Amino acid sequence: MSPRRDVGDLGPDDSVLVISVAAELSGLHAQTLRTYDRLGIVTPERTSGGGRRYSLRDVALLREVQRLSQDEGVNLAGIKRIIELTNQVDALQSRVRELVDELAELRAGSARGRAGGELVHVPRSTSVVVWRPRHQREDR
Repeated sequence: MSPRRDVGDLGPDDSVLVISVAAELSGLHAQTLRTYDRLGIVTPERTSGGGRRYSLRDVALLREVQRLSQDEGVNLAGIKRIIELTNQVDALQSRVRELVDELAELRAGSARGRAGGELVHVPRSTSVVVWRPRHQREDR
């Protein structure tokens, strides 16, 4: 059994809501949530016994699905594609942040004179460039 947690310790991604509570919070019928799960639109976590557990983020997504469907007239296939593309954008933005942080670390290390490499601007071309650090080059 997992240790007991306070409600204040729960985050938006913690899957703790049973389907009836998630349905009530989202304003949808529980059967609608089952349909969305079956179609892969909103897929909650599962318990070892197979019960659905929704997070607050899932509830917000259910509300957005309802808004897109009712207010914007988007069909379920379109909503699923919107969700997939949104997730892809989020993943790409996260990767860009990682790369920006990595670049900043490399620049900071280079500015301090750390061994391990230097940043070199290479213009766009189809050429193949073999690069070695200066201390490993054989001057000819």
